[in-house]
Amino acid sequence: MRLAIPVAAGALLLTGCGSDDDGGDGGGGTTYKVAYQGPLSGTNVALGENMQNGVQLAINEANASGEYDFTIEYLPADDQGAEGQATAAAQSAIDDQDVMAVVGPAFSGPTFVAAPLYGQAGLATVSSSATNPTITEEGFPTFLRAVPNDNAQGGAMARWLAQQDGVESVMVIDDVTPYGEGLADVAMEELAANGLEAQRQSVPADTVDYGSAARNVTSADVDALIYAGYYEALAPFARRLAEGGFEGIGISGDGSNDDEFINLAGGAAEGWYLTCPCTDATAEEATADFADRYQEEFGEAPGTYSAESYDVTNMIIQAIAGLEGDVNRQAVYEALAGGEYEGLTKTFSFTDTGEFENEGIYLYQVADGVRGYVGNVEELVGG
Repeated sequence: MRLAIPVAAGALLLTGCGSDDDGGDGGGGTTYKVAYQGPLSGTNVALGENMQNGVQLAINEANASGEYDFTIEYLPADDQGAEGQATAAAQSAIDDQDVMAVVGPAFSGPTFVAAPLYGQAGLATVSSSATNPTITEEGFPTFLRAVPNDNAQGGAMARWLAQQDGVESVMVIDDVTPYGEGLADVAMEELAANGLEAQRQSVPADTVDYGSAARNVTSADVDALIYAGYYEALAPFARRLAEGGFEGIGISGDGSNDDEFINLAGGAAEGWYLTCPCTDATAEEATADFADRYQEEFGEAPGTYSAESYDVTNMIIQAIAGLEGDVNRQAVYEALAGGEYEGLTKTFSFTDTGEFENEGIYLYQVADGVRGYVGNVEELVGG
């Protein structure tokens, strides 16, 4: 075992080995379940649905392939992207003994709440999107991060801004969530390291009127603004910034990298840059076929973390297949933690703390009302 699991031996016997009823279309034989924990309702539901669709497509294709002597079923675990809902969501997956692994939690805040519960149950959680750098420092026994953390994202923002003409001063605003605060911490440190003057403010995500916050930004006369938070709050903030005459560069992270930001902000979204440890599945050759199949299945293009969640789900399915019938939660976790998987978006492997071993941050920009793909930040800055 690469990580000690603080679970009594008797508890491990209760983790289940799948059901003999295939429960519908699939490969027949034993049924195993893969859960997804994320926002499937609430204010940030669009991000959750992007990932859920990727998970569901991988499961549908695996069952239809005829390559496996088992069937995979999907279990949704809706946490609304909120810490207060994370315990119930995690428990719904833990209590279903057929669940062998979880994709998620999607957001960092719920991850801090749910990961200890999954660890106690010996159930692997593989997040394709929770990026707070300190998650893997907590020693959660079965948590694996399948995405570069915000050390990479905050650093990429700072390096890119440092190369933009006329940018000398930057305001960093977090939304007072674990995700936002973690990203802002890194951004502040990296901005200073790149020779930029940086100042910081916190504006809670549930702020009703962003007028005061927007005035603070414009009166500070900064050349750029980093917003560390989610699209649901950035949209009204961007409207107020536009109304207040802010003319600097606006940039936000993966929590805002969704078309719903444009839908909510309207013209105020124009020109904003968005970073993400996720590629545009419609723009990369390696994911082009996936994007076509996703479009056919769901009637829309893949969104933020759709392709990565598809990859993570297939990695889990391959781990189950490799156990050749000797499947239980602990065995699945060990196969994932110690293995390497070549996905469409990247190669997946993990350190002893569950941290993702590779990096890659991508830049997007809203232009003419469309969220367009700019490219890999390191290539853009010549790194």
